[in-house]
This record gives sequence, C-alpha cells and structure tokens, in this order.
Amino acid sequence: MAGGGGAERAGVAVAAAGLLAPARRQPRRRECRERLSVCSKLCYAVGGAPYQTTGCALGFFLQIYLLDVAQLDPFYASIILFVGRAWDAITDPLVGFFISKTPWTRFGRLMPWIIFSTPFAVISYFLIWFVPDISRGQVLWYLVFYCLFQTLVTCFHVPYSALTMFISREQSERDSATAYRMTVEVLGTVLGTAIQGQIVGQVVTPCIQSPLFASESNASASMGDVNMTHYSGSLTDMRNAYMVAAGVIGGLYILCAIILSVGVREKRESSELQSDEPVSFFLFTSLAFMLLEGNFALFCTYTLGFRNEFQNILLVIMLSATLTIPFWQWFLTRYGKKTAVYAGIAPAIPFLILVVTLPRNLVVTYIVAVAAGISVAATFLLPWSMLPDVVDDFKLQHPESRGHEAIFFSFYVFFTKFTSGVSLGISTLSLDFAGYQTRGCSQPNEVNITLKMLVSAAPVGLILLGLLLFSLYPINEEKRMENKKALQDLREESNSSSESDNTELPSVV
Repeated sequence: MAGGGGAERAGVAVAAAGLLAPARRQPRRRECRERLSVCSKLCYAVGGAPYQTTGCALGFFLQIYLLDVAQLDPFYASIILFVGRAWDAITDPLVGFFISKTPWTRFGRLMPWIIFSTPFAVISYFLIWFVPDISRGQVLWYLVFYCLFQTLVTCFHVPYSALTMFISREQSERDSATAYRMTVEVLGTVLGTAIQGQIVGQVVTPCIQSPLFASESNASASMGDVNMTHYSGSLTDMRNAYMVAAGVIGGLYILCAIILSVGVREKRESSELQSDEPVSFFLFTSLAFMLLEGNFALFCTYTLGFRNEFQNILLVIMLSATLTIPFWQWFLTRYGKKTAVYAGIAPAIPFLILVVTLPRNLVVTYIVAVAAGISVAATFLLPWSMLPDVVDDFKLQHPESRGHEAIFFSFYVFFTKFTSGVSLGISTLSLDFAGYQTRGCSQPNEVNITLKMLVSAAPVGLILLGLLLFSLYPINEEKRMENKKALQDLREESNSSSESDNTELPSVV
C-alpha cells in the first residue's frame, strides 16, 4: 500500500508537472504577443520633451544671449560654450557607468535618477538665464551653472534613453515607442523655439551703431544720452523676457517628468538577455546640424537681415520636423532604416547651398526652412531607432553580458554632446576672429562670410563624410530580422530551461 501510495503520489506529481508546464508556457506565448498601450507610449514619449525643449532653447539662443544680452566678450562666450559642452560630454559615460552599477529598486533602476535630478536641473537652468549684478565673475557664474545643468540633465536623459530597452523586448514595439518619442521630442523643440523665441521676440531692442558710423553721425550728445537710456531700459526688458521664458520651460520640464514617472513602468525582464558596430556616421551628421543650429539665429539676423523674423523661421523648421516624423516612421518600416538615412539626410544638402547662394528673400528662406525641417525629422528619429538594433547585436555576440544598455546610450549621447561643444566653440571663436560686434546693427563682411561657412559649407561637407562612413554600417534589414529571430530563440530557450528546473522539483517530491 505504501509503495502503491508512493507510486500514486509520483503519478499525480508527474501529471501535475505536465499540467503546470503548459500553464507556465502560456503566459510566455502571451508575452510574445504583448503590445504596449498607446497611453504607455505617450507617457514614455513625453519624457523626451524636457531634454529637447531646454536643449533647443540653449542651442538656438544661448550664444546670442551671452553675446548680446549678458554682453560677454566673444572669447569668454566661446570658453563657456565649449567647456560646458565638453563637461557635459564627459559626464555621459560616467553617468551611464554609475547607472549600470545601480541596484534595482521598487521604482526600477533608471527612474530614481530621473525623479531626483529634475528639481535641481530646473533651478540650475533658470540661473543660466539670469544676469547677475556683479562687475566681475559673470564668466564664472555662467560656466558653473551651465556645467551644473548639463550634469543634471544628463542624469535625466541617459537613463531615459536607456529606458527604451526596458519598456518592451519586442523590436517592433520599441521602434513604435521610439517614433512616438521622436514626435514628442521634435514637438518639444517646437515648444522650446516658440516659448523662447516668441517671449523674447516681444521685446524690441535697439542695436548699437559701430564706432565708425557713430563718429560720422551729427547727433548731439543729449540725443546720444537719450538713446543710451532707451537702450539700457530695453536691455533690462530683454533680460526679464529671458527669465520668464526660462520659468515657463522649467515648469514644462517638471510636468513632463511627473507624467513619465507615473505613466511608465520599467520592466526588469525586458532586457534580461544582453554591437560593437559603431554608428559613427552620426557623429558627423550631428556636428553638421549642430553647426547649423548654433549659428542660424545669427545668420538670419545679420547675414540675411531678418532680425525680427528669425524666431518664426526657427519655428517653421521645428513644425515641419514634427509633422514629418510619422512619415519617416512609415518609410523606415517600409523600406528599411539604411534607405531612410540616405533619403532623409541627403536632400538637406541642396537646400543648405541654396540658402547662401540665392539673393536674400524671405519667401525662399521659409521654403528652405520647411525642407530643412524634413531632414531634421529624419536626423531626430533614425539614430534612436537604430541604436537598439546595435544593442541587440551586441547581446547576441556577448550573451553573458548584462546591464550595459545605459552605457551604450550614454556613449551615443556623449559623442552627440561632444560634437555640440566643438561646434559652438569653433563657431564663437571664428566669429571673434572675424570681428563680431556685440549688439551691432550690422556686422563686417568677414563675419557674414564666416556665418555662411558655418551654416552651409561646413555642414554640407560633414553630411557627405557621414554618409560615406554610413555605407560601412553592417546592420541592414536582413541582418536585423536575423538578430530578432535569434534573440527570440534565446529567450524561449532560457524560459524553457527555467520551466524545466521548476518542474523537476514537483517530480522529485
């Protein structure tokens, strides 16, 4: 009887194990078909707005703010811009390394970095746009708070970028979420341009005639005093406008961080399996577009003479980019990501040449702005859509590696910010050598030639070099689908092994 009871219990245990195994496998099959909800994708996408909104405001306006509002010497302005961006680039791999060593909490591994960095980042961002009432130390003020903000926004952006790998294990879902994110990020650049540009654009500030024209003028001394008084009052209004814009953008930063932290759940299992193929061409294309971004306001103001229109032109670029993001998402799904790179970025070249060769015309400038926005959309979307493919390829080559997603994303951000620092430093120094006049009504011909080089010739050369290097990128659509199938097989094998271990215990019992 005892033996029969043991045999019976063993049979029941085996039967139970047989029943339990399908029960455990069923959730796995459902998981393979699991899709992210639209709400989750939107909440995830909203988290990309703070970085782009602040970055757009800094990229388009910080240079002209330091030169014409804070009235720093161009040499010191170039030091602030370059050192700030260089420091920002250095912090990216460091933050990525520390994130990879961060233990999991009930909020996840990435979310705590996003949550705790937000309030301090907003405070430091506001202080960048504040002109301290000190005769000495202004350079140090801007350098300290610029570097501090870059460090804190890195603590937000690097974990947010790596979060792509932890919201879903399905490539199609990650690509879809990335498209949502890029749409909102480009919309964030629109908001950054609109908020900063329109608020600041409401203040009309008089320019200062060069000493040559001033010496030829017959204006009386009393009239000069009146003009300088009006100039000082307008400058105060301009400084206040920059602070108001900073406050609005800071409030938007906090709101987006709250939506992200509440609406997105970080899934530890989404990247349980861990390409050294670099996306090096984006280093050069990023440098090209950042040269254009950093100098476009000055180019419109002085070379084209659209002093009161440049903020609207920037807004058209960003709106065009926002509206064409869905098209590029469809295009890369239909024709592949490599084809989308060539089709999206190469057409920017003739328009960059057109804007400096045709006679000055506002209508033509707006047409070029629309075309430039289409290429900007591709530049926004494609790198972040391709980077997860590189991470997946690395996982297949090094299946024993774990938790390196943040390092991959941080190094991409590092090179992006490094090129930004190089572009801003080179641009401001070039303008200094060309004889840039702070708040001048016009600039010497050498400055106009330099601006044309910075927004046309240099970006065109860098784009061509980047596309040439991109031809060496090995992950095409066929390779990507092979990686997807191989990763799915590894996950199924891992799950099957885990289920076998779980069924062994009831069998033994």
